[in-house]
Amino acid sequence: MSHRLPIIHGITEHDAGPYRMERLDLEFGNGERRRYERLHGRGHGAVAVVPMLDEATVLLIREYAAGVNRYELGLVKGRIDAGETPEQAANRELMEEAGYGARELRVLRSLTLAPTYMSHQTHLVLARDLYPQRLPGDEPEPPELVPWKLANLGELILQEDFSEGRTIAGLFIAREWMQQHADR
Repeated sequence: MSHRLPIIHGITEHDAGPYRMERLDLEFGNGERRRYERLHGRGHGAVAVVPMLDEATVLLIREYAAGVNRYELGLVKGRIDAGETPEQAANRELMEEAGYGARELRVLRSLTLAPTYMSHQTHLVLARDLYPQRLPGDEPEPPELVPWKLANLGELILQEDFSEGRTIAGLFIAREWMQQHADR
């Protein structure tokens, strides 16, 4: 069933730290009126990088995650700076966090976090043909590098310190993409 988008009768904005909070006055196709709130990031988006050491092994990092107050295993991630493409941001973040650059970078798709109330999107970037290259980053301590075989993804998703949704989705998407494009 296809729905037409609600009519936006008005938008009010409020500052919410790193976000801009918007309140929308909406009218749905059935005549119902509601107020919704959504958050807009102030930046240019983000990247999550799937760095492949070889066709079977992804390079994960373990770093401190303040939101859950523990060390979390996941993908290289970061903001896209003004003027950067997702591929450029992915390569820079990879160099800063993992000490590698990539000769081949491909945006696989964009992921949303909570699309019912956030506009934030993360671009999932597959990075292959890696080479050692380090740039200074903003991490207070260097992340631990953890190579992981994609064939063992089922074991990884059950680990307590592996819970970030973009990372879980990103690894499954990258594995599927690589399987579909293995002979090309």
